[in-house]
Amino acid sequence: MPFDGFFTRAMVKELSDLLAGGRIGKIHQPYKNELVIAIRAGRKNHKLLISAHPSYARLQVTEDTFDNPNEPPMFCMILRKHLEGAIIEEIRQFEMDRIVIFDIKGRNELGDVSYKHLIVEIMGRHSNVVLVDKEKGTIIDSIKHISAALNSYRTILPGSSYIFPPAQDKADPLSATKEDMLKAIDFNSGKLDKQIVEKFAGISPILAKEITFRSGLANRVSLPDAFITLMAQLRQHEYNPAITDSANKEHFYLFPLTHLEGESKPFSSLSEMLDRFYFGKAVRDRVKQQASDLERLMKNEKEKNETKVKKLQSTLKDAEKADQYQLLGELLTANMHVAKKGMQEILVVNYYDDLGGQILIALDPRKSPAENAQSYFSKYQKAKNSVHIVKEQIAKAIDEINYFDGLLQQIASASTRDIEEIREELAEQGYLRLRQKKGQKKNPNAKPVIEKYVASDQTEILVGKNNKQNDYLTSKLAHRDEIWLHTKDIPGSHVVIRSKEPTEETILEAAVLAAYYSKAKNSASVPVDFTRIRHVKKPNGSKPGFVIYDNQQTVFVTPDEDKVRAMQIN
Repeated sequence: MPFDGFFTRAMVKELSDLLAGGRIGKIHQPYKNELVIAIRAGRKNHKLLISAHPSYARLQVTEDTFDNPNEPPMFCMILRKHLEGAIIEEIRQFEMDRIVIFDIKGRNELGDVSYKHLIVEIMGRHSNVVLVDKEKGTIIDSIKHISAALNSYRTILPGSSYIFPPAQDKADPLSATKEDMLKAIDFNSGKLDKQIVEKFAGISPILAKEITFRSGLANRVSLPDAFITLMAQLRQHEYNPAITDSANKEHFYLFPLTHLEGESKPFSSLSEMLDRFYFGKAVRDRVKQQASDLERLMKNEKEKNETKVKKLQSTLKDAEKADQYQLLGELLTANMHVAKKGMQEILVVNYYDDLGGQILIALDPRKSPAENAQSYFSKYQKAKNSVHIVKEQIAKAIDEINYFDGLLQQIASASTRDIEEIREELAEQGYLRLRQKKGQKKNPNAKPVIEKYVASDQTEILVGKNNKQNDYLTSKLAHRDEIWLHTKDIPGSHVVIRSKEPTEETILEAAVLAAYYSKAKNSASVPVDFTRIRHVKKPNGSKPGFVIYDNQQTVFVTPDEDKVRAMQIN
């Protein structure tokens, strides 16, 4: 993983420069495995993000915003008790491992000085955050509890002694010489990058691949030279953080990864790079877990209506034979004098055929000619009446398909708060029963929270992320002369520019937001319509979020995550 021992070492340097000597302020635990700690250091306020997420574990200063729960989790309350108001004396790395130790000086309930360790273990799904009493060496609490049944080597439970993970007995790459390198690597065995990972501490597979790539035709001369050169650079903390986009997959590291084909984007700090790399990723993961039942419901409803449309279209084909039934009834009436009861069919001249052709009419032998004619007229009337009904049903089913298509798009770009509003909407529409959480009371007057962005000229842009937000933004919040945007014929968000006369650049930036928060997020040259709010109407009885509009103009833009992030208001 990119967050290897060397990346941890670099992050410790960055955090030490920023936060050492700083005072801990408010502590929040917005999600199960993540902490956000406010720190005042160097006359500035910083937000330290500590994540023990199984897929996105990391440690960084962040500019992102987080929704905090109404009731803080127990671990958060314990951290507040022991750490708020305390001073971070030192931030250090344990050996070359992905373990960071915050040495913290504070005071206990009696006012006596006390020392704590906040230990962050960045180890994939085994990641953890542990608060340790420095003097006793015992665990006060942890974000994840690990019993002896789960790990016989080390127990992570309150009251247990804190033990570091088992040593891997690897060589220190920063002090390694060329001779050490030659002794460690068996050049005849191949897979040199894997050997480097196995023999030297702190090196991830991606760093090992970079070393072997830089050595060219790796041999006993070129590989040690590439290794020592890169280690000298890392020893001096010479970094150039970059995200490399290769084969539509992004990779971050301390410098551009030359062994990967693709474009690299540089960043001024590791934290800025991680904010960009993880932008939306952890949120998507949480949303996916919270909304799995909703997504399943939506897909089922959409598929059900798609099947219904196919059946109705087949019914419509039969119904459109109405004119044929009328013709047969009229021809049979005109030939009543030759038709007799008991006949199964009759061949008559088709008077409506300019060529004077004949047509065979099927008859019910149990009915008289008049009854047979009446039967055809009845079929004609029934088919004629059903055409209108079937077309109405098809239109309704297509509306349902479009509705759920839009909801699926909204889930794809939703936050956890947005999901709750989508859940409420589906309950209001009768698709599911809302699960009321114990002790939770919904404020009926609560207004949807609209996401805010700012254009280059500081004009405010608002984005609705679900139907409740879209309806509120377009129908109640926006002024009638402000500019409204939406992707053309594509499910997406309502976007409003809070200006009556925005610049062309602002319109294009708002259009990027509309395209990014739409089903065409991963497309290029997306058509986005824009018009004034006064030209946007919500038809009576229409589905949530549905509007019609006119007097629009269209621009074409390509969604750009970096532009969206740059416009976001924290």
